[in-house]
Amino acid sequence: MMPETLVEPKDERESRERLPVLLPLPFPGPLDYLPPSADDIPEPGTLVRVPLGRREETGCVWDVDSTVPPDLAAPPGPAIDIRRLRPIRATLDIPRLPQSLRRFVDWLAAYTLTPPGLVLAMALRACNTDTPRPTLGWTRGETDPADIRMTPARARVLGALGNAPRSTGDLASLADASPAVIRGMAAIGLLREAPLPPEAHFATLDPAFNPPVLSPGQAEVAQELRAGVDARCFSATLLEGVTGSGKTEVYLEAVAEALRQGRQVLVLLPEIALSAQWAERFTKRFGAQAAIWHSDLGTKRRRITWRAVLDGQARVVVGARSALFLPFVDLGLIVVDEEHDTAFKQEDGVTYHGRDMAVVRARLADVPIVLASATPSLETVANVEAGRYRHLHLADRHGGALMPDVELLDMRTHPPERGLFLSPVLTDAIEQSFARGEQAMLFLNRRGYAPLTLCRACGFRMECPNCSAWLVEHRVRHELACHHCGHTEPMPPTCPGCQAENSLVPIGPGIERILEESRARFPDARILVMASDTLGSSQATAEAVRQISAREVDLIIGTQIVAKGWHFPHLTLVGVVDADLGLGGGDLRAAERTVQLLHQVAGRAGRAEAPGHVFLQSYVCEHPVMKALVSGDYQGFLAQEAAQRRPGFWPPYGRLAALIVSAHTAEAADRLARTIGEHAPRIPGVQILGPAPAPLALLRGRHRRRLLLRAPRNIAVQPILRHWLAGLRTASQEKVEIDIDPVSFL
Repeated sequence: MMPETLVEPKDERESRERLPVLLPLPFPGPLDYLPPSADDIPEPGTLVRVPLGRREETGCVWDVDSTVPPDLAAPPGPAIDIRRLRPIRATLDIPRLPQSLRRFVDWLAAYTLTPPGLVLAMALRACNTDTPRPTLGWTRGETDPADIRMTPARARVLGALGNAPRSTGDLASLADASPAVIRGMAAIGLLREAPLPPEAHFATLDPAFNPPVLSPGQAEVAQELRAGVDARCFSATLLEGVTGSGKTEVYLEAVAEALRQGRQVLVLLPEIALSAQWAERFTKRFGAQAAIWHSDLGTKRRRITWRAVLDGQARVVVGARSALFLPFVDLGLIVVDEEHDTAFKQEDGVTYHGRDMAVVRARLADVPIVLASATPSLETVANVEAGRYRHLHLADRHGGALMPDVELLDMRTHPPERGLFLSPVLTDAIEQSFARGEQAMLFLNRRGYAPLTLCRACGFRMECPNCSAWLVEHRVRHELACHHCGHTEPMPPTCPGCQAENSLVPIGPGIERILEESRARFPDARILVMASDTLGSSQATAEAVRQISAREVDLIIGTQIVAKGWHFPHLTLVGVVDADLGLGGGDLRAAERTVQLLHQVAGRAGRAEAPGHVFLQSYVCEHPVMKALVSGDYQGFLAQEAAQRRPGFWPPYGRLAALIVSAHTAEAADRLARTIGEHAPRIPGVQILGPAPAPLALLRGRHRRRLLLRAPRNIAVQPILRHWLAGLRTASQEKVEIDIDPVSFL
């Protein structure tokens, strides 16, 4: 290739085809480059090294024609004179990124108003662009063994070689010889180095290994899902089933069908914590493990998995939402388990909803997707009602187990003792469970010891210096912590406001306080705490699950992590300490999320032969959420929610987009928010709410203001937002973030 400093003749440069190359950087689109030569034109999807300023970057040759819908697509930028373009420096020895992934990157970027390069960065994060060095082993050399003094050790080495190269370790072990013998044989030509075959990092999965015994209802649903995979085209199916109905076992039959066809499968879980028990079920069904993908994986394992997906070796991947960006070459099925879970929403960096984008990925790849849940989201139910998704239902628990009885404990009628938080009715029921040799669970979705610490002398409240939030006491660690920014500080001996000694008191319960009360009330019980700050890794979670399943635990105390699809056959009693906790704050989805969370928590009880019982401690027993939980009428509750949201075009019957303005000072945030508000669009049917301080008006040291755009479903909000913010100038410390389809309103 001609040195870059030389200028090609004008006619030769203009005769070359310009190629768009997308870089994992926040440019508005691909940059144009020239091919390495007139005879070497990389195809779309090829990973390349290109010059950018004085450095080199890795990018991907992109498609000339976009498949993004016109109402989402951004207008193209001006074309650069071809005489100013620089050539691609090198193509990488890596298989091309599949077209379905490239289309997905474009679609997600356009929908979320994100520079496409930042979306590509998520797809390339685990890509190792270095040319891998072949691993060398040993094969027979050219020296004739008859010409060499043959010792018993040398004879054993030659006998162990076989037809394929072997590594030093394998050869030494098989021949019962030392590595020194092998090196000596290489030195005299009896052995020579040879590349070893690529290591198979993922075992072969057998769809016929251990098929489950399904009930007639399960078998019927499984056949429907298999037919969807066999059709080899896009379809979206809601798999709804009561807790314990065997949804996992049923959709694994669809996975088996995809494996029979030699295709790949993606299963999304909302939390890493779920992967341990899920992986155990998967291995039992298919005889080997699936590929795991989440943020806890080490760099080497991530790179191995990424390449195995691109090579087609990894047939089934189970992972968090980021697994959506893996380069599947022959995707045959996507499953989103616990599709209602808000953990699928990515709110840092590129904001997107994993469930919704999984549907897009399935549509672009023309494959079926299964959305599984015992408490489906109103968005998914609305798609079923509109005929966009089909609906399959498992109405009964597997193996004849019954749904648990749910009982409201009115805390005004059955209050706890002064300074305590568990009703005597609940503690008596727990003792009775222990007496029967059964397990119990206490649920409180609040980490730490107490959510608020104040001075009883002057009323001073311990507040985070970086956020509009109270500091949470963690008595085990002897510190106060902010659960939003991570700020910690030791518990002060005196009040920072009035200097009074020993005047700081905890207000309200966290799970550490419930643990303290439980230890005093049940001194002989074996207690396990399950929370994100006590289970720091997937290995710790797997060990906790093992202890519970092995009946080494009597009482489980946990936050929302215990609501995640666990199967604990000996757990029969669940007590929700504060069932009213999620109902405040004016959040659009507060009631729906509370019902989903508590229904899932309740579903942990009575999943085997022994019946289950659930107690909900509440001060508002007349609330529709509490009535829905007691009656078990989830569909009726969703119908009420829909009736409230539909007239005002609230999701899923309308579109929302949030603008979050932030700056280092309150004055700068107010000024920028007012400027944006003054230029708000005036469009019939479109309403702009705000600007107003965000509920967390100070977060991580930044002052925040919010505006909300609301529109009917037939109006695309992306062109409106793009036009609204065009030409907006912000200072270096000012920031405007766009959240399409917001889930959190903090």
